[in-house]
Amino acid sequence: MLKDWHDWFETFTGVVALWFVTFPVAVLAVLALAWWRRAWRTALADVGMVYGTLFPVWLTLLPGGPGTDPPRVSLVPFTDLSAIIEHGPASATIQIGGNLILLAALGFFAPVRFPALASLPRILVLAAVCSTLIETAQYVFHLDRVSSVDDVLVNTAGAGLAALASRHWWRVPVSVGC
Repeated sequence: MLKDWHDWFETFTGVVALWFVTFPVAVLAVLALAWWRRAWRTALADVGMVYGTLFPVWLTLLPGGPGTDPPRVSLVPFTDLSAIIEHGPASATIQIGGNLILLAALGFFAPVRFPALASLPRILVLAAVCSTLIETAQYVFHLDRVSSVDDVLVNTAGAGLAALASRHWWRVPVSVGC
């Protein structure tokens, strides 16, 4: 029985199902943290960063399809993107869309939670570092995936766009009193 569960969580379907099943737990975590801290904004940002980033990163660390042995690295910008686009619009939409979403929660919530990160250049640096670590892990763990600079660029762009979407909430609330 345990082997079946282990196999199930090593699949795209299993990880996505777990993401949806754990959503009520994430909502309860936000409510509990907000009540405990008396600050809903930081509670939502903390849980949002973890919940919104954990499962997409988990998906990128699942073994890929066979055929990239030995591990391949692509360091020439836009090479992989052009190859993806040549495979057709459906493949390009899934690949590029997935990479845009990968660090979007981090980009959206990090400047809300941490005032020191409340600038687009800082979020872009944070996302680029995180994305580089993910691509390095894919290479080091021999996951039959291509570690590509294009993935780093698109992941960083997704975090930057998400950060811009949350820009209204970056402002730190002004406290009144002594």
